[in-house]
Amino acid sequence: MKSMFSNLRGDVFGGLTAGIVALPLALAFGVQSGLGAEAGLYGAIFVGFFASLFGGTPSQISGPTGPITLVVASVFATYLSADIGLDKLMALMLLIFIFTGLFQILFGIIRLGKYIKYIPYPVLSGFMSGIGIIIILLQIFPLTGQTSPSGTMAIITEFPTIFDNINLQSIALAAGTIVIIYSWPLVSKKIPGTLIALLLMTIISVYLNYDSALTISTIPEGMPTLKISNFSIIDINLILLAVIPALTLAGLGSIDTLLTSVVADNLTNTKHNSNKELIGQGIGNIVAGFFGGIPGAGATMRTLVNVKSGGREKLSGLIHSLVLLLMLLGLGTYVKLIPNAVLAGILITVGIGIIDKRGLRDILKIPKADAVVLMLVLLLTVFVDLLQAVAIGMVIASVLFMKRAGDLVEESVDINPVSAGDRELPWDDEKDIHPDIYKKVHILRLDGPLFFGVVNRFRDQFSMVPPDVEVMIIRMRKVAFIDQSGLYAIEDAVRTLKSNNVKVLFTMIQEQPLYMMKRVRMIPALIEEEFVFDSFSECAEFLRDKFEKAV
Repeated sequence: MKSMFSNLRGDVFGGLTAGIVALPLALAFGVQSGLGAEAGLYGAIFVGFFASLFGGTPSQISGPTGPITLVVASVFATYLSADIGLDKLMALMLLIFIFTGLFQILFGIIRLGKYIKYIPYPVLSGFMSGIGIIIILLQIFPLTGQTSPSGTMAIITEFPTIFDNINLQSIALAAGTIVIIYSWPLVSKKIPGTLIALLLMTIISVYLNYDSALTISTIPEGMPTLKISNFSIIDINLILLAVIPALTLAGLGSIDTLLTSVVADNLTNTKHNSNKELIGQGIGNIVAGFFGGIPGAGATMRTLVNVKSGGREKLSGLIHSLVLLLMLLGLGTYVKLIPNAVLAGILITVGIGIIDKRGLRDILKIPKADAVVLMLVLLLTVFVDLLQAVAIGMVIASVLFMKRAGDLVEESVDINPVSAGDRELPWDDEKDIHPDIYKKVHILRLDGPLFFGVVNRFRDQFSMVPPDVEVMIIRMRKVAFIDQSGLYAIEDAVRTLKSNNVKVLFTMIQEQPLYMMKRVRMIPALIEEEFVFDSFSECAEFLRDKFEKAV
């Protein structure tokens, strides 16, 4: 297990940058919830700290998110209009927040987190690209020195008004930020360009006497205090009222978190612990609830900022929270000088980075069903709702897969029993390989469709490959179907093996997988055609020729 301090420099810069970027988001979410800016900031501090400390996704940054804030605001507004009394309302909200954490801990204990691995690649790709587009759209108005409308549709409909109040200094600051972030790696890769851009462009804005109304403004100061007094008026009626909203927030936050965990895995080439992550999130939300902080989840935007700035371990999330706490204790005087346009520039680069270019590049080459799911999830993410997009995408992807799997089963009934009997018995032909050669070979036998539900198990096989292996043979006679998730799993595996100087050979690839591997140019761009064999005996003969001197 890696030490928390194994990536000290990157985690310090990642946590520092993520903390600064998280500040305006936390304040904005607090205000939007109806509970005040400090509720958003307290949520970011406590959820971020304890979720990082006890969670299962080392590089993840947690805090209040848009979907959760909307639910909190809706619940608050509903009971505010019900006129149950302000004291009871505040006690109810705190109870909901604490129950949210308790439910998440329960989800982790009963191991619900493991089901996140069944999200197919087109759904994840559409979600990631949709998030990236939303991030970019939300920065268009701040980039020009204006307040952004809430929601992508509002941004699009109000876009013509943007030209009435353009601030050229804001555009210059945002453009300078973007240029620095993309060009700084040519100067140094040890210090993240996001931090350099943030500091340098803020200093320039001060020198230019930039309009203070266009910077981060008021920041709550002072240590958070426990809201113990609010619990003295809790009764059974409040407890019953809290259950359903808490379940809603727990489910929403868990899905939000685990989707971000998968995104973090893709960016850092790691594998998170879903159930541990849910328990960590639950602990964070309970602690935040006691201080009056709104619940949080794994935040895609802040996690991306952290990773892009070098953050990889739990320490980055802890530092992110400590940075926010320090701002409460006195650094806010300096932080409020940061122009919103500079933050917009940073977030635009984050949005560009999260868009799944590989998935979009192959949109016309992958199976049509996968392409439809990807684009549908992307559009729903941008124009409707993140979680609804994932839910609808999952349903459609599952239905389409069941149809394709059913079609394959129906086709298998028509196999000519004579031709099937003429085939070599499975695995017996491996005896053709000389024992001395066999020691240098690792054989992976795939049995059944390679689709989104089994790619994790496929990847796990590669962690057990002996270090002295020189050749990997992947047998695909029984793989009748492969989807986009399976294609990219094979691509990633082959790249990893080749980087370790392992030669990868394929035998008996069926028609549909072979067509798809050629369609996306995996063959011959990554897998040379000379290493694809129609039968295992041809592969064995190739190995005899390759190692004949050794035996």
